[in-house]
Amino acid sequence: MARSSSGLVAGLTAAALAVVGFLAYQASANVPANLDASKRPGAGPSATAPGPAASQKTKDAQAVPARSGTGMRVVYALADRRVWLVDANEKVRRTFEVMPSTVSPEPGSYTVTSRSGGVSGSDGVPVEHVVRFASVDGVTVGFSAAVDGSMASPDPTKKTGGVRMKPADGDALWVFATIDSKVVVVP
Repeated sequence: MARSSSGLVAGLTAAALAVVGFLAYQASANVPANLDASKRPGAGPSATAPGPAASQKTKDAQAVPARSGTGMRVVYALADRRVWLVDANEKVRRTFEVMPSTVSPEPGSYTVTSRSGGVSGSDGVPVEHVVRFASVDGVTVGFSAAVDGSMASPDPTKKTGGVRMKPADGDALWVFATIDSKVVVVP
């Protein structure tokens, strides 16, 4: 009798965890684009992902970097590890942090050359919403979101070109950056 009740408890626990995980995913996918966790009351430095470039980040994350062009474009700031989606009226539609790949393009203007809904990344991780815009020494560089939501630092011993973002940011970039869209890379 104890065996069957422990199986029931395990089953109910697994079901509850699945429901909580699904609700957490839905909540994270529906966070407003302009919500900045670091500006909420009680949010300290740990509210944002730390990184080597943390001290170089702009004070106003909404401010598009200088010399990033004009018109509708995706702006990718290498040092800030941040992307801005800027519409034709110079309004920032969304901005978010990214995890750079081990291979980065030189600062300059590029165009989206290809897109894939879902593939295996150059590091073997399943990714979605791949938006490719550059090639450096035979390595294709593009934005993508890991299906599992991870944004781990890439293995520095491998040449990879995937600039990773959270799935909700990947969804927004996928809709915004179609073939021939402008991508401006700044230092």
